[in-house]
Amino acid sequence: MTKQATDYLIIGSGAVGLAFADTLLDEAPDVHITIVDRHGKPGGHWNDAYSFVALHQPSSFYGVNSMPLGSNRKDEMGVNKGLYELASGPEVSGYFERVMHQKLLPSGRVSYHPMSDYVGEGRFVSLLSGTVSEVDVRRRVVDASYFATQVPSTRKPRYAVAAGVRVVPPNALPDLWQKPEALPKHFTIVGAGKTAMDVGVWLLKCGARPDSISWVMPRDSWLINRQCVQPGMEFFKEVIGGQADQMEAFAAATSVDDLFARLEGCDQMLRIYPDQQPSMFHYATISKGEVALLRQIRQVVRKGHVQSIDDEGLLLDGGREPMPPGTLYIDCSASAVEQRAPQPVFQDGKMVLQLVRAPQPTFSAALIAYVEAHFENDLQKNQLCMPVPFPVNLAGYLTSTAVSTMNQVNWSQDEALRAWVRNSRLDGFGKLMASADKANAEHQAILGRLRSVARAAMGNVQKLMASASPAAH
Repeated sequence: MTKQATDYLIIGSGAVGLAFADTLLDEAPDVHITIVDRHGKPGGHWNDAYSFVALHQPSSFYGVNSMPLGSNRKDEMGVNKGLYELASGPEVSGYFERVMHQKLLPSGRVSYHPMSDYVGEGRFVSLLSGTVSEVDVRRRVVDASYFATQVPSTRKPRYAVAAGVRVVPPNALPDLWQKPEALPKHFTIVGAGKTAMDVGVWLLKCGARPDSISWVMPRDSWLINRQCVQPGMEFFKEVIGGQADQMEAFAAATSVDDLFARLEGCDQMLRIYPDQQPSMFHYATISKGEVALLRQIRQVVRKGHVQSIDDEGLLLDGGREPMPPGTLYIDCSASAVEQRAPQPVFQDGKMVLQLVRAPQPTFSAALIAYVEAHFENDLQKNQLCMPVPFPVNLAGYLTSTAVSTMNQVNWSQDEALRAWVRNSRLDGFGKLMASADKANAEHQAILGRLRSVARAAMGNVQKLMASASPAAH
């Protein structure tokens, strides 16, 4: 057994753990950090994701605070044309390697242990040698694995699959060319989340006919319009004006369904199929170009979740659905975020990194690190960092918005924290508001509208939360 000492032991070198470590190094120059992770390189689930995955939101909002991601350019073609770049999976993986090897390790204050499993009580085990290491943690153990992000390639489907049926994760799709004699004539996407949407877009862009694709969609989703989350001043009307539109929708809504109808009416929310009423919202962000492409898929199966797949087709909650012989099933049913009950971020000798602003996990981790470095006691720290519950349904969006807004109000009361948020690379929207031209009548009118309706909006959110049924939260 080897022994070592550290101030903070971080479990996980994914986006959240690295964002926390990066800010803590900058804000607490006397600390030492040890990072333990099962993967062989930093980046967490990005190491396991399908090769054509990309960020949902602009690169400028993601990663660690001290190192830019991307070149702040706009896409000139494709479904994201005219909007700021979205880093691809390989770009993100390379970025996190640079964070580790160009920022964290060169500091001399970070120890990194890949291919190691944390087993508790300050001990971790090398997956390759079995060597047990014991760490004397002087301050806190930091759980950066709370989100438990899953990708299909790392888990088996929850439904039964008969022998001979081809079920693959999205990772396998780019390799289909290697066996041209076995190329499928029909594709069935299993799952309704952003991974499934990515697969649908990829298949269509790569030449699959829309009528050769079936899509098993247990629930339709409301989706954030990506045009409304852009970092440039040229999008001030869409972004800050869009936030004012959102507040007006919150203030006027009479029910959860009415709220989303109003958000769709002011172009903040999108749905793929206009004739379907969505019942899910997970903060997935999409462009109108992607929506238009996905609407070409008309063979949509809405019979609940898959129970089993055999050579004749699918057995679902709502009955059987036949599929053509030789169908290739693409499993997209893994949950991006495991549903877990929120708990205090700051605990005795421990921290549990969670969302403090939805849906921004890396900004949240960076802000938590700032609070850890600059505030005195856990009571005050937890008041500033109330965990934002991830919505499991439409009503959950109300709670997420209410807690995010309360956190933002609390941050604004501290001058230094307020300045850190405004200057953070991961914030973005605060910069847009601070950069508003005082001589620009349109900008000032938008800011005035946002300020005037914010209180009424949050008041009505509380009423809507109270009126929603317990099962809806």
